[in-house]
Amino acid sequence: MSRARAAIILAAGQGTRMKSELPKVLHEVGGRAMLDWAIAAAASTGAARTIVVTGAHSPAVGEHVARLFGPGASAIQDPPLGTAHAVRAAEPAMQNFEGDVAILYGDAPFVPPERIEQMFALRTEKGGLVVLGFEARDPTGYGRLLLAADGTVERIVEHKDATGEERAVRMCNSGVLCADARTLFELLAQVKNENAKGEYYLTDVVALARAGGVPTYVVIGVESDTLGVNSKVELAAAEAAFQQRMRIAAMEAGVTLIDPGSVFFSYDTQIAPDVVIEPNVFFGKGVKIAKGARIKAFCHIEGAEIGEGANVGPSARLRPGTKLGPKVKIGNFVEIKNASFGEKAQASHLAYIGDADIGARANLGCGAITCNYDGFDKYRTTIGEDAFIGSDTALVAPVTVGKGAYTGTGSVITKDVPDGALAVARARQHNIEGWADKNRAKKRKDKAT
Repeated sequence: MSRARAAIILAAGQGTRMKSELPKVLHEVGGRAMLDWAIAAAASTGAARTIVVTGAHSPAVGEHVARLFGPGASAIQDPPLGTAHAVRAAEPAMQNFEGDVAILYGDAPFVPPERIEQMFALRTEKGGLVVLGFEARDPTGYGRLLLAADGTVERIVEHKDATGEERAVRMCNSGVLCADARTLFELLAQVKNENAKGEYYLTDVVALARAGGVPTYVVIGVESDTLGVNSKVELAAAEAAFQQRMRIAAMEAGVTLIDPGSVFFSYDTQIAPDVVIEPNVFFGKGVKIAKGARIKAFCHIEGAEIGEGANVGPSARLRPGTKLGPKVKIGNFVEIKNASFGEKAQASHLAYIGDADIGARANLGCGAITCNYDGFDKYRTTIGEDAFIGSDTALVAPVTVGKGAYTGTGSVITKDVPDGALAVARARQHNIEGWADKNRAKKRKDKAT
């Protein structure tokens, strides 16, 4: 029978190297706060309780957690005295919890849920403690895993406290740990701060556990999974690593990326096979694209659903709430917000369509706009199937254009247009003969004097 699971996520670091008023763990990778990557990983492995340890200097982190989980899901470490001290700050919130707990980090967004699952499974099988290790190309700065002859971990030594021989070890500690909750807090109570930094190290629980006859096992991951972020330079490196993974995954799933390095994804981007993505395309959060669609160059898309066989761009902007049906055509310099397009509808160029419902096969001419905002409230425009909106038509919402109806070029439509009707709303043209010649002569004379 599987044991109950929980997670403690350490997010109390001051993050001074980020040079930012935004707390380090709230900086985004792939459109998602780093802290939320760890929270999502814990949830996907079945953690019934998640406690985020924050710092007194960063109330925004606690507020962020409260929005996700409600009050009581965070604990404050004050003052910051090391990782063991941080985990102990979560102890009151973990009272009465019986089961296994994973220690994760709010600035390490790439620890895979499947690796955490391996750690929980190994603990269920063998008991004891389980740590996540990796073989480092350059182990400088990392804590080293010192293994016994039977493959269990004897102890973990921090780089600053390691001897020359110990620093030569390339098997490193990620910091991720899994243990029985009660055992973990009993061990933490024994941790001392007798080290170069004068801090209470979480890693010391391994030696304490071994001294008490409790073995520590190791799950081996890869170095890129344990990437931590402490500066804007490292944040950019994490973003680059994420984008590379997403590009490879997309292409392996059947998506064509003409210039992979110029396409940027968010953590939740969903693209079906046989979609073609041209260069210089950015996907914000909440994008879903059906098979056979084509996204042309220089598009910015977020919060949008794009139907099968649709064609978008170049240089189009799709904002949240956009829903394009099958074979819709959205052309260059078209912006869409909170609007739906029925099958084969099109807005081929230079249009703004916001807060609207566009029927199947409707055609929106160049320069068409929906006037959806009066400075206080938003209003909706409805355009029926097979309607034709002439170039430079301004549709002043709320307004409905019926099925098969037309609007004349340059019209300002303020009233509903019946099915099959033509609406023309513009001033009658009046020509003043000779005016231009007389005006030109006058201007030249004035300029000469």
